[in-house]
Amino acid sequence: MGYRVVDTDSVDPEPDRPCECRKLTEPGGLDEAAINRFRAEPGEQLPLAYHYHETQQEAFYVLDGTLAVETPNETYEVPADGLFVVDPGSPQRAYNPADADGPVSVIAIGAPPADGDAVAYDPTEE
Repeated sequence: MGYRVVDTDSVDPEPDRPCECRKLTEPGGLDEAAINRFRAEPGEQLPLAYHYHETQQEAFYVLDGTLAVETPNETYEVPADGLFVVDPGSPQRAYNPADADGPVSVIAIGAPPADGDAVAYDPTEE
């Protein structure tokens, strides 16, 4: 058995990200899933680029604000307490719209954890 409490505010934000991103996988000692906490101001996006994952399924749980998720077919609005799930191979770009009233805070969970399985997606190439 093992237990850990992680003070997420003590985890330094990742440098060179489009919004505040605190990677919690390693501090939490997680092996089977990846978890990040995001806080995006109006006009900021969560990922580095419009992308999809080859093997990882992602879930975005919105803590506060409203998350917009652009996909090739539509843009979803996910309110606070909402969950948005993305299957492998499904392109998406999550962001806080420029006209939002305030920041959006999101917990993102990906499983299995995977380094290097994100593939950039260009919607103009469709």
